[in-house]
Parts: sequence; C-alpha cells; structure tokens
Amino acid sequence: MKLIEFKKALSTIEILQFITPTGQIVPAHFHVTEIGKVTKQFIDCGGQYREERVVRFQLWTADDHDHRLAAAKLTKIVALGEEKLGLGDWEIEVEYQGQTIGKYGLDFDGISFHLVNTITACLASDACGIPSQKQKIELQDLTIASANTTCKPGGGCC
Repeated sequence: MKLIEFKKALSTIEILQFITPTGQIVPAHFHVTEIGKVTKQFIDCGGQYREERVVRFQLWTADDHDHRLAAAKLTKIVALGEEKLGLGDWEIEVEYQGQTIGKYGLDFDGISFHLVNTITACLASDACGIPSQKQKIELQDLTIASANTTCKPGGGCC
C-alpha cells in the first residue's frame, strides 16, 4: 500500500485497527512510535545499482492500556512526516514486534489494516542463471542421464 492509499483509507474509518498475518489483532493501545523515510541504496547480485524508498511505520505496544490512537490523530502525524521528512507516495513498510522485529507490507480491507508478510527474491535472476520456472524433466530423460554417471545401485555413493 502506498502512502496516498493509506491516507485515503484513514479518512474513511474512526477506529484504527491493525491485524497481523496470523489474524491476531494488534492490541488497541498500540503506539506508532516512528514514521520515517527509509532510503536503501544497494547493488544487486547482478551488479546493478538500485535505490528503494519506503515510508516506515513502527508499531509498538506498552502497558498503558488506556492509550488509543485515533485515525484523525495518525492523519496529523502522517502530514507532519510529509512536511518535515519530505515523504513521497512510496510503499509503506510496517515494523512490529513479534519474536523479533518483523517487517511487513500493508493492506486495507475497508475496515482494518492488515500487516502482510514480505518475501525476498533475486532481483537479477537473469544474471545469476536462476530459471524463471522450475524445469520439468521427463522421467525417461532422468534414467538416461543417471545411466551416464558413476553412481549405480549398490555402488556405495548413495
């Protein structure tokens, strides 16, 4: 979810709720302890320079069970971040404490925000020789290929 989509979603709700990928509701007394602009400059495994910018929110819960962050208040905090940090309409990344700090994407179902699992991937698969799809091998080709190796049943290599 990008920042503009997030702000639009915030304007449609009164109760601010986040749900983890396991379906657990983030306790209602959570805090947004940070809103930041994160720029990552890196070289991928193919040697190409890349740059990525995200808006990062950090969610945190404490023992102050009477705390409630309203959508209108978070809207003001986001506006301040745009003014002070120069936030752009970038993807939102959410940090939330599980067994370790988890990094999630964000989605909205019309009522609640959902923390979405993120994945890694090779950005230069063409340079690494990684096939785009799993190669399919015919069983008959497999027996021909294995007949040409030194490993044979009873040979002790398996």
